[in-house]
Parts: sequence; C-alpha cells; structure tokens
Amino acid sequence: QVQLVESGGGSVQAGGSLRLSCAASGYTYSSNYMAWFRQAPGKEREGVAGIHTRYSTTIYADSVKGRFTISRDHAKNTVYLQMNSLKPEDTSMYYCAADKADGSWTNPILYKYWGQGTQVTVSS
Repeated sequence: QVQLVESGGGSVQAGGSLRLSCAASGYTYSSNYMAWFRQAPGKEREGVAGIHTRYSTTIYADSVKGRFTISRDHAKNTVYLQMNSLKPEDTSMYYCAADKADGSWTNPILYKYWGQGTQVTVSS
C-alpha cells in the first residue's frame, strides 16, 4: 500500500524558513514525478514545485521561484521542500503528490497518490 507522509509544517514569522518532508513507502518513486501542492481555504489547489525523481529536473510556480527549493533523497525515498523568505500569502495546507500521468505538472487530477497534508502558517 502506497503512503506519502508529510512533515515539517508549522508556524513561522514572515521572512522565516521551514523544510517540508514527504516520505514515500510502498512506492518506488525513482522514475516518476513528484510535486508539492498547497491549498488555502476557499481556494483551488495549486502546484508549488515539481521534480522528476529520475532526472532531478525541477520546476516552480512563479510565486515561489527563488524562495523555495524542491529536492529528493533516493536512499530515504523522500522529497523535500525548503521554503525560505516565507510570506503571509504562503500560509496554506501543503500536500505531497506522486505518480503523475501525462500532462501539466500543475494539474492535481493527474496525480495518483497524495499525502494527508501539513499546515504552514506565516504571520506578519
């Protein structure tokens, strides 16, 4: 059974940093796409960052480019999201997603597996 477990969320002041982790079990991610999404109350789920776990190519939403970094550790079967210079508008529930079908990485419908989410709150 595939499980994605996120951790690392919390509350931080604007300008601070957090590192989110997504540990995958029952799933070999070595040749597929994984991504971080976020969803605030009343808003659509949006893609934040994506990584091809085989080639390590990465992509970011414009809103986080230069501040967030996605990476992976094959040995730990884990994907990370390092978030720096956090802003109040980054406040959201953050989700890890895996096993994407063909199509835009920002389309949540294309991902087969999801974690339960971890809350990030940034205060001004």
